[in-house]
Amino acid sequence: MDPASSSGSGSSSKSWIVYGLAAGAAIAAAAGAFSFRGSSKFRTRVIGIIPARFASSRFQGKPLVQILGKPMIQRTWERAKLASTLDHVVVATDDEKIAECCRGFGADVIMTSESCRNGTERCNEALQKLEKKYDIVVNIQGDEPLIEPEIIDGVVKALQGAPDAVFSTAVTSLKPEDSMDPNRVKCVVDNRGYAIYFSRGLIPYNKSGKVNPNFPYLLHLGIQSYDSKFLKIYPELTPTPLQLEEDLEQLKVLENGYKMKVIKVNHDAHGVDTQEDVEKIEALMRERNIS
Repeated sequence: MDPASSSGSGSSSKSWIVYGLAAGAAIAAAAGAFSFRGSSKFRTRVIGIIPARFASSRFQGKPLVQILGKPMIQRTWERAKLASTLDHVVVATDDEKIAECCRGFGADVIMTSESCRNGTERCNEALQKLEKKYDIVVNIQGDEPLIEPEIIDGVVKALQGAPDAVFSTAVTSLKPEDSMDPNRVKCVVDNRGYAIYFSRGLIPYNKSGKVNPNFPYLLHLGIQSYDSKFLKIYPELTPTPLQLEEDLEQLKVLENGYKMKVIKVNHDAHGVDTQEDVEKIEALMRERNIS
């Protein structure tokens, strides 16, 4: 694609900090569900998949909403194409309108079932339909049209460097005004950079019941990568209580005992959950001269 189509925020390099050191020898995950094998070619083949569905309960037709003259799904795809670690990028959808739109701007599309319960299951179905085999699948949320390519590369490298993890994701600093917003998912990690918990509520939550202005709360960003062998197992795992209560698919990973590597990045999250968010994104893009 033409790099000029994603100028602006991409021109200023975003740094990331990988918490902890790379893990040691490969170990069995989740009571022997499967094991990893470390090698010089460990998890080298990487695909980025952008799951997109039309029938969103919060924002019908969100992937096709126009953001300064381009569909949001196109802007996300253009950003993903700039990531250096991705061998290929595809859109996975169950909707022909989205598929037609994506083919129109040059994206490869994999049609998936309407029965997929979340983006992870949609990525898994798309992976099974691809002719080539991949070691890592990056689930790139289509509602982050200003996602930095460096963040995509960061979560891939984090998973490549942690052979005991099946999953990697990114967090950034939580803004005080987003602390009580259930659409802004919070995260806590251990001192080796592995996820402990995710919540729609504020975590940690202190006894005063107020936001602590001195605590470095973390906001989960909508990007995650999986070991492809784990991704095949994920849909077979029974939904878990915490996953269902919080409506957060990553909790099923933790509840089943799998490890998840987390990186912290410098990134202003600009997820699109409502029409008002679109207006905020457009204002920001005008401010940064992003066309």
